Amino acid sequence: MKRTLLSILCVSAMLIAFAQKPYKVVFYNLENLFDTINDPNKNDEEYLPEGARKWTTYRYNQKQANMSRVLFDIAAEDKNFPAVIGVSEIENRLVLEDLLATPKLAKANYRIVHYDSPDRRGVDCAFFYRPDKFQLEGSEAHRISFPGQPNFLTRDLVAMWGKIEGEPFYFIVSHWPSRLGGKERSQHSRDFVAAKCKHICDSVRTANPATKVVIMGDFNDDATDKSVTDVLGAKGSMKKLQPTDMYNPFYAMYKAGYGTLGYRDAWNLFDNIVVSENLATGSTGALKIQKKQGAKFYGNIFNRSYMIQQEGQYKNYPLRSFVGTNFQNGYSDHFPVYIYISK
Repeated sequence: MKRTLLSILCVSAMLIAFAQKPYKVVFYNLENLFDTINDPNKNDEEYLPEGARKWTTYRYNQKQANMSRVLFDIAAEDKNFPAVIGVSEIENRLVLEDLLATPKLAKANYRIVHYDSPDRRGVDCAFFYRPDKFQLEGSEAHRISFPGQPNFLTRDLVAMWGKIEGEPFYFIVSHWPSRLGGKERSQHSRDFVAAKCKHICDSVRTANPATKVVIMGDFNDDATDKSVTDVLGAKGSMKKLQPTDMYNPFYAMYKAGYGTLGYRDAWNLFDNIVVSENLATGSTGALKIQKKQGAKFYGNIFNRSYMIQQEGQYKNYPLRSFVGTNFQNGYSDHFPVYIYISK
């Protein structure tokens, strides 16, 4: 009897040991994470101690602590640091290194993938990744050049590729052009970047159909807009997916009234994590996206009370760092989003 009980306990212990927590993939727009140092090659004048926002070391450290708190609390949900985090609106590699050096994130042992881009505002996109979860094989920056518009400078698409549990993955983090000048007037620029993302995805999967592609970022368009649904080919239903399609886990959330940023008394869901058909359906390999336990949607938005404006004109919106030039000691004007991947 004792031997049988011991065998059961040993098997149970092995099952627990081999039970793999889902891989969490996060995207977060950090809203103008600039350092306090004047860079003549960046448009960073307002984010200097003597600039319009009086961006002192104290304010910079507060911003870093706030960003660290959010990312740590995302991990604390299931006591597991995300395998991959994509970020946007960061000035340079230094601010990323400072963020990872904060006490809450230092023990996660993240690595960085970052490239300086020519963006006119001086901000870039980048990745954090855990080398024990994602085995990096390479990375590159895809420059965005608009035909006939040599002075239209925007963020690069930052890509990295490697393996998770032996399966090939290709990640892209992006920050599509804004709606400056109006949504319709600026739509062509987001369509162009969406087409670039789609071309990269198709090329990667043509070379190796087993590769699972994840495209994340601040699209400056909602999950139902043409740039996402038609140009990028990100569908809202798994049942309608073709092998060359993408799947957007946040489509259904947006249709249900959820959002990641507020504007003029309405919610937008610009922050998306879109996946290739084989990662959505599991048509190749064993890894696929999964719902959080008890959740209705495959997509997830992280918003806690401390990240939300509690009063005033922007009540219930994300608590941002600034309103105008008034320092709010907030977090970001966007909520982060995430998905789960597992067998």
